[in-house]
Amino acid sequence: MTTWYSHSLFQIMFTQSEFDIRLEWGEHGVNLLAPVSDVVIIVDVLSFTTSVEIATHRRATVFPFDAEIMGVTPTEFAGSVEAQVAGKERKARFSLSPVALSKIPEGTRLVLPSPNGSRLSLRTGRTPTLAGCLRNAEAVAKAAQRYGRRITLIPAGERWPDDSLRPSLEDWIGAGAIIHHLGGNTSPEARAAASVFDSVYNHLEDTLVQCGSGKELVEQGFQEDVRLASVLNLSDCVPVLTGGAFIAQRGA
Repeated sequence: MTTWYSHSLFQIMFTQSEFDIRLEWGEHGVNLLAPVSDVVIIVDVLSFTTSVEIATHRRATVFPFDAEIMGVTPTEFAGSVEAQVAGKERKARFSLSPVALSKIPEGTRLVLPSPNGSRLSLRTGRTPTLAGCLRNAEAVAKAAQRYGRRITLIPAGERWPDDSLRPSLEDWIGAGAIIHHLGGNTSPEARAAASVFDSVYNHLEDTLVQCGSGKELVEQGFQEDVRLASVLNLSDCVPVLTGGAFIAQRGA
């Protein structure tokens, strides 16, 4: 049976508005919580936000792209911003692969399509938006607190073959790592993510390799991508969405 709620009641029940630190999955989470948050942190560990952290750490500029939202092809959009397009295959020179971006030259302007991380980043509206992962968890947490107390974590998840959301362990862990470094009144959803992170803190790489998304990448020959994504607090780089692109901001 479907239950219909008034807009005001829906807002009370699902925006976690009585808490400072909130967490909700995917597009519905962004659409609901971004307008009532001071800052949104997108978490897509395998691999969008990890790739963004690595590229911006090297002083590249990364443009999230989603054809459905933007209504043009990646090539058309890249021409409009004087950038190049990341390849669809992870073995391309630049792609949605942390390894592929680990030597990206400083000053590169890169359009990075992603059905999860990019799409969510483009749906946050005017709310300040950061790209968080395990590598920059503490730096992102510190940066987020400078925007205000209402901080929303959006684990991106993956997609099932029918294009529905597949909640993914690696993004729950990544969000939990950031929440671990945040102060404030924390929602039950956010506390649960932090608890999951705490439970795997000492064996992050093994956990990511063995979870569904990690096994998929290992099977395809990209275990090094998983390894790079599983390193905790290596970076002080905070990618901030500015003028439609993620640009590095150094953590305090």
